[in-house]
Amino acid sequence: MNNNLKNMLVGVLLVVGCLQTMALDVNYKLSLKQPGNDAVTYPLKKTGDQLTAAKPLPLALQSRLTKDGDDMRLVVTLTARERVYFNIGVSVPTDYQTDNCEFYLPGFWYHKNLRSPKEAPSFHTSKSWNFREDRLSSPLTGVYDATTGRTLTVLRELQDRADALTTHQDGEIILGGKTSIGYLGFDNERGCASLTFGYPWVETPKRYIRKLTLVKPATTFAKLEAGEQMTLSWLIREAKAQDYGQFVTDSWNYCMDRLKPTALHARYTPEQMKAQLANYFRRAYVDKYALKYHSGSNVRCDDCLPSDHVTLGFVGRVLLNAFNSLEYGEQTGEKLLAEMGSAIFDSWLQYGFTARGYFKEDMRISHGIPADKDCIHSIRQQSEAVYAVLHYLAYEKQQGRKHQQWEQKMRTLLDQMVLLQKADGSFPRKYRDDQSDFDPSGGSTPSATSTLVMGYKYFGDKRYLQAAKKTVDYLEKNIISKSDYFSSTLDANCEDKEAAISAVTATYYLAMVTKKKERQHYVDLCRQAAYFALSWYYLWDVPFAQGQMLGDLDFRSRGWSNVSVENNHIDVFVFELPHIVRWLAEETGEQHFSQICDIIASSLCQLLPTQDRLCGIAVPGFNPEVVQHTHWDYGKNGKGFYNDIFAPGWTIASLWELYSPQRTVGFLNNK
Repeated sequence: MNNNLKNMLVGVLLVVGCLQTMALDVNYKLSLKQPGNDAVTYPLKKTGDQLTAAKPLPLALQSRLTKDGDDMRLVVTLTARERVYFNIGVSVPTDYQTDNCEFYLPGFWYHKNLRSPKEAPSFHTSKSWNFREDRLSSPLTGVYDATTGRTLTVLRELQDRADALTTHQDGEIILGGKTSIGYLGFDNERGCASLTFGYPWVETPKRYIRKLTLVKPATTFAKLEAGEQMTLSWLIREAKAQDYGQFVTDSWNYCMDRLKPTALHARYTPEQMKAQLANYFRRAYVDKYALKYHSGSNVRCDDCLPSDHVTLGFVGRVLLNAFNSLEYGEQTGEKLLAEMGSAIFDSWLQYGFTARGYFKEDMRISHGIPADKDCIHSIRQQSEAVYAVLHYLAYEKQQGRKHQQWEQKMRTLLDQMVLLQKADGSFPRKYRDDQSDFDPSGGSTPSATSTLVMGYKYFGDKRYLQAAKKTVDYLEKNIISKSDYFSSTLDANCEDKEAAISAVTATYYLAMVTKKKERQHYVDLCRQAAYFALSWYYLWDVPFAQGQMLGDLDFRSRGWSNVSVENNHIDVFVFELPHIVRWLAEETGEQHFSQICDIIASSLCQLLPTQDRLCGIAVPGFNPEVVQHTHWDYGKNGKGFYNDIFAPGWTIASLWELYSPQRTVGFLNNK
């Protein structure tokens, strides 16, 4: 027998044997609560299909484990003999050794979340966690054994959508209505890992209720009346993966196949979206300071009045919005929008640079423009600003207008970036104007790649291309190969979606300007990173309770994405990602990529404020930012609503890019 066939047979026997073991080793517990009393928990014993306790219970329980393709479907049925308040918990133990295990809960938990601080869910606080399902972009929990390559996942099967308002943040909580939300998690404290799940939701050992705020645990109890029955279902799957990145990739494809998300009927066309978003350019424009801008940070949802907080790149995207305003104004004949865009560029050319040539990127403009010595730069914001300016310059050149001063400023800044780059190809996350490190972390390095490639395309300087290639050398060795995407969100140095999106974007730009084997290498890296980026995007619709605005608006979460481990809300951050993923679908033949792009494009227009449907925002066109879809808030209001302040600058810029699919490819293909 040859080795390949032998290994294949061993793998098949391993999977079959483990599934048989799982059928024997699924553990159950039932907690019953009498109002006013502490809950009592009963271990359950399985006899045939029946689950029983050491004493008679006020409800009958059945559990069936059946094969469904490569999965095992676990179905638990509860039938009440009298009114009962219950919580049922299930665990599937493995023989995966604790020290070898990595965990995955899509859009919220990667590896051990050790990039996150102890104030957020991570192994810093506990090695065992349970979470509400609506925190997760897919209702799945999984474990990967790094020694053997074995993997185990549990996916919740949901038939209905419902949620109930709760009266308390912690402790034992009887739900005031119907909910479909259960919980998913893992237990890694006892030598071997177990996956844990159940209904209704439990959050242990802590609950994450707002940014960097963990509180006491909570266990909720659902009510069944006498004679009422409930059926719960989960899919259990064991497989193998060559590494953690492959585990995430396979799990995402598995969720796409099992959850079968489809595109929504888009509420607006791209043209209608831009027509509404353009109102932001009119209403947010501020021209009373030396630096002109569209107000995009620290804006109140209830009035949308301009703020004095100016952020050049993320979260304000001042120059990108200036270009959008200019271009759209000229396309539609609205002279005022074009003039606003031009005025912003003119003011930043005159007042927006330090003597060394870096942009001044974050300020309270009413207090004056900061001195050079007080400036802290981020590679992300500097890169985003150059990106916007080069698009502006390319557009202006097409219109027969030249801007030699702007071109010289960009050459100076790009040259400074080349000098700033470290020997390993990385860039510091933040640095002072004298180029000394403020935060040397290299996680934001891919932010610079696309900018350097654009500089190469615009100026023809191969130094910029070589610097870009060095960034991806660093990216491949330190981020993509380790499946460790972190530190690209400016206010959270943790595992985050934007780091993965930056990696996708960086490798795409290099694939677009290289050939043959080199190009294919960048395509392969882009594909790897894309699965991590897409793992943050919801493949299901979380439920809301009546009275929670998002539910009353019939909001569907599929196609939206979690932000980071620290910031557990969803938003419209996509920019170029859908165009790149659609290109990847053509390059790789991966149909799931096309499907998710259709879902994203059809879904992200749902909360666009219009005059007749403001969606909780005071002014049409000011697209919301902090969409709170689970029991977590950014400081105000909680699930089903927004925080009281938001940053529409980046949401408008992101959606504008989504609905401008030819912008990037046009720039990169321009000779």
